[in-house]
Amino acid sequence: MQTIKAVMAQSALPRLEQQMLWEHVLGVSRAWLIAHDTDPLPPAVVAKYFALAQRRLNGEPMAYILGQREFMGHMFKVTPAVLIPRPETEFLVEQALALLPSTPAPRIVDLGTGSGAVAIAIALARPDAVVVATDYSHDALAVARENAHNLCADIEFFQGSWYDALKGQAPFDMIVSNPPYIAEKDPHLYQGDVRFEPITALTASQNGLADLRQIIQGAKAYLTPTGSIWLEHGWDQAAIVRNMLAEADFNQPTSISDLAGIPRITGAYS
Repeated sequence: MQTIKAVMAQSALPRLEQQMLWEHVLGVSRAWLIAHDTDPLPPAVVAKYFALAQRRLNGEPMAYILGQREFMGHMFKVTPAVLIPRPETEFLVEQALALLPSTPAPRIVDLGTGSGAVAIAIALARPDAVVVATDYSHDALAVARENAHNLCADIEFFQGSWYDALKGQAPFDMIVSNPPYIAEKDPHLYQGDVRFEPITALTASQNGLADLRQIIQGAKAYLTPTGSIWLEHGWDQAAIVRNMLAEADFNQPTSISDLAGIPRITGAYS
């Protein structure tokens, strides 16, 4: 019989990824792996590991292989129906929480929620808030609902394209969104994890700006007189998004840079 140590010596994967796969296959901790790496393994277990390792060698994201990804300290289920939550988007959540009104029960909507990571993280941090999340994809909303259930987050979900999903809703104190903003022919779409992610959640027409423009142009009708909107966007789109907000008659268009100095999100007030 093979052992974990012997199999790892044969694998071309980085050691950390091998350990993550073994933890998943065996349902054990990293400490257990270290303590038991010379234990004999049943052939079926070894075969399962090699099948997952081959998927990774083929380029499939670890998050899809493992079926989960951590975001804002919470573990989210992910499938190929949704984008993989990324650390960069945690910045959107952190800023939204910092800018939310301190009044009780603020109303927030997350447009294009995907896995639900942004909406759920906000709801867990502000349990008094009324949080609504939308997505065009039925499959994505199924994943988001499951994540909300698993994490005990109180979210209202609606299906539809952007504001079509919100007809009849009362105004919100804040709109947040991480919409598609990559240009349709961007070469990065053919590299790394994004090759496996849903293309409709990544790209937008008009050089990546179409969905950002649509969200901004429709936002006023769904915000309170003191409400605000905050959008994640590409590294080189901040000035364009500020201009779109100003043209839509929003006040104080502002871009906020992350710790690396990259303007990561842009927003404004009613």
